[in-house]
Amino acid sequence: MFERFTKPARQVVTDAVDEAERERAPRVAPKHVLLALLGKETRSAAVLAGAGVTREALLEAFEVIARRGGLTDAEAEALRSLGIDVDTVVEQVEREHGAGALTEPRTPRLARVPFADETKELLVTTLRQAVERGDRRIGDEHLLLALAFSGGAAQVLAAHGLTYPELRARLAQAA
Repeated sequence: MFERFTKPARQVVTDAVDEAERERAPRVAPKHVLLALLGKETRSAAVLAGAGVTREALLEAFEVIARRGGLTDAEAEALRSLGIDVDTVVEQVEREHGAGALTEPRTPRLARVPFADETKELLVTTLRQAVERGDRRIGDEHLLLALAFSGGAAQVLAAHGLTYPELRARLAQAA
């Protein structure tokens, strides 16, 4: 599938691996792909910058999600409807086990970081985006659209006003 990726899209995926390695993350997550989209000379980067998305804002938003063990706001709300207050649970766990007890451990790397299952699904969704739009090549814009589907990256994008329909419109304008 990677042979269909444009050079900028391949660079984003490579940079996402580098992001994960720098963080000493156990896997390359969708958040690393989103971080890798920033600061490029691409339509996706321009759309993100135009919405005021910064590296610092992304890192802060993803830290909140990580602190809750990876749960998005929607997942926390679903649990709340069942009588489980995630924030209270996090506070209790951190009181007993220390701050950040629910985050994934950071470990030294001896080899390349593998892709998380969510990131593999993201890449499949990226391909679907290209096919749906009738594009023969997979570009960085397809990666950005795929990030808007679900999970923490979608939540962070939506918090900046970048829902899937809004992203489609902005990317079309940036063409």
